[in-house]
Amino acid sequence: MLLAGGLLLCSQAFALTLNEAKQQGRVGEMLSGYLAPLKQDAESIALANRINEARKQQYQQVAQENNVSTDDVAKLAGQKLVARAGKGEYVRGINGQWLQK
Repeated sequence: MLLAGGLLLCSQAFALTLNEAKQQGRVGEMLSGYLAPLKQDAESIALANRINEARKQQYQQVAQENNVSTDDVAKLAGQKLVARAGKGEYVRGINGQWLQK
């Protein structure tokens, strides 16, 4: 039982963070307001899915509060996220190509 608890804590301690994934080129920001996994490993894909689900919920809440579409909120957020991406991070431009800032 103690070993199982220790393994659980270790796996959480080594969990990939969004900033780490961006810095490592594993995920990139898109103008749609969502992340895309650039590396097709399970950890990058799971992180992108988890972040995207949380963003979608947030976008829906903001959209309801402001009487606009969720898509409009997501696109506005996407523009800001792409513009704020740090040096070395990947973003998908309007031409659909990945660029490293």
